[in-house]
Amino acid sequence: MGRKLKRINLFIRRRSHFSVVIVCGVVVLLLFFNDETSLTRSREYDARISELKQEIKVASDSAEYYRSARRALLTNKEELEQVARENYNMQRPTEDVYVIEKGEGK
Repeated sequence: MGRKLKRINLFIRRRSHFSVVIVCGVVVLLLFFNDETSLTRSREYDARISELKQEIKVASDSAEYYRSARRALLTNKEELEQVARENYNMQRPTEDVYVIEKGEGK
């Protein structure tokens, strides 16, 4: 009986690395190729994050431009008059305004 146990023990020790490799392989497959944790999904998320960061940068630049324009309109009377004349075609009572519209050129 002792000889049989020694053979079984020897067999298990020689073949035990296969079970470890199989378990590790399954874990790797589950971690990297599972639908929720896949590498492709991670890359998609990273790309979307960089797109959103770019949009945030553009929006903050735009917001800063409009804040400075508002500040200038509130503090500078000449700036306010210029914007009213250019954008809204306003005039003084003694002035004539000519509006030139650009048509589609060929």
